Amino acid sequence: MSSFKELRIVDNFYQTSSYFPMPTILVGTIDDQGKTSLGAYSLCFPYYVAGKSYYAMILECRNSSNTAQNILKRGKASLNFLPNNKKYFKETVRLGYPGDSSEEKMAKTNLHLEDGLVTLDDQSIRPQIVSESYQVFECSWVSELENASECKAGELDGYEPPYKDFNGITSKFGAHFILRIDKIVMKEKYHQAIIDGVKATSFPKIPVDYGYRDNTNFWYTGSKKFMKEPIPSAKAMDINTVRFAADRTDPNIRFTDEACQRLVKVPRIFLKVALESCAKWARENQVTVIDAKEMDIINDKRNKEKKN
Repeated sequence: MSSFKELRIVDNFYQTSSYFPMPTILVGTIDDQGKTSLGAYSLCFPYYVAGKSYYAMILECRNSSNTAQNILKRGKASLNFLPNNKKYFKETVRLGYPGDSSEEKMAKTNLHLEDGLVTLDDQSIRPQIVSESYQVFECSWVSELENASECKAGELDGYEPPYKDFNGITSKFGAHFILRIDKIVMKEKYHQAIIDGVKATSFPKIPVDYGYRDNTNFWYTGSKKFMKEPIPSAKAMDINTVRFAADRTDPNIRFTDEACQRLVKVPRIFLKVALESCAKWARENQVTVIDAKEMDIINDKRNKEKKN
């Protein structure tokens, strides 16, 4: 006999039919008066994380919400991550309640806004970011995916088909937005922790949302103690395995045994990518033989890129 019981899957299953921990963020958009409007969301997750020319998040929301309508019109958003603070979370819940206009909601907010770094860089018209955030993703809607630019604002009582599958208006009342991350900005303390190496004391304390489970309260928990579990040590490959892959990476570039030895602890699944990255550097610098010295240069370059 199974130790589990089946629960019926209903609308908003992540809240009503499961225990599903999620982030809670404030999405900033530009309203019709050109001012920043904030809305609270939990259905916002990484979408493109590697292998593309850009990185992206996916936001799921009601298509009649102020946020969705503003993105459909102007295509810009800021994803503001606030630390765990009861005052901030109470304000997040208020900003997430549907019905009020952007102007009505923002007139009462106790949060503060400032220009983001993308705006400072290129003078583009973008929503401001929340000063109390520990980090912010400044984003642009990738409306060319699935021809989502065909989706227009204005239908507040529900959209009729046809619907998009993953970007734009996806159902009568739903929308998905693929948001390209233009910049990730964060407060100095947390920025420096990532550069220097994060410790248990370095993490921002953040709220984790469990949804409107009983239609009365918004359930969430704060992070208190951070624990670590070491990653298993990578099992070193035989150097001949690395040599076999290296010899097939680029016929015009040779890897010495010393260079191959530097790669024996790279997880096998990432070996090809690591070799191609080395070969790319070699082509860019007119190098035909990669030795230990060149591997040091490549590693130094990666470390500098990480710090930048």
